[in-house]
Amino acid sequence: MRKLFLLAALCSPLVQAQVVTVETNSLMRLPNTTSSLQLERLEVADYGTLLIPSTVTEVKVGELRLGREARIAIVPAEQSLLLNVAHADLETGSQITSRGAPGTYEKAAKPGRNLTLRITSLRAGELSVDARGGTGAPGYVGLDGANGEEPGCTWGQAGRGADGDNGGDGQPGAAGAQVRVELPRDYPAEQIKVWVDGGAGGVAGAGGKPGAGGKSKGCFVYRADGGRSGRPGAEGHPGPAGPVGSVTVQRL
Repeated sequence: MRKLFLLAALCSPLVQAQVVTVETNSLMRLPNTTSSLQLERLEVADYGTLLIPSTVTEVKVGELRLGREARIAIVPAEQSLLLNVAHADLETGSQITSRGAPGTYEKAAKPGRNLTLRITSLRAGELSVDARGGTGAPGYVGLDGANGEEPGCTWGQAGRGADGDNGGDGQPGAAGAQVRVELPRDYPAEQIKVWVDGGAGGVAGAGGKPGAGGKSKGCFVYRADGGRSGRPGAEGHPGPAGPVGSVTVQRL
């Protein structure tokens, strides 16, 4: 009941002074009924995940705590996201992810979501942000060749198996995000880890299997020879990697 009340409160047009807690090994999704959220405190316990929907473009947090291996996962979208934090306390292995989505046979890969991360006060052994692009869709598998017809005793010639179709090429990976990180001047640069690589290209589609030749057949007077099998289709080409994004670090 407490969680339901909390989510109902977050759905109001003006979200003020709310406290959100994600329990250990659990997933919570912020509401998508408003583009801007303001939280007094946000705590994601060990191995928990908070999901920020694509419709949210700004989140202000007074106090942020991420436990061990905790995640803030940002759903891909064309609009960039501003995550503005007054004070952050990040444990080992915690991460903010703004990765793109992998492609499928129906949809192209999505790029990493552009992100501005502003943290006024930070305590963390490492600040980790993963904003890589999505992996490209795989190439289509080639169709298998049809089998050859069996011979008849009146004509004695077996059909040749058809060749398999060539596999399709993998699709391009999506671009990495443009990430701007605004941090305190005294936070060490070597502890800032941001990945904005383009997504890997889609794997090549396998070639179709060859059709089998018609089988040999014994007749009263002679034996009809079997037909030759077709050739397998060629494998497609892997897709190219997506463009690399950009990282800007600004000191407050």
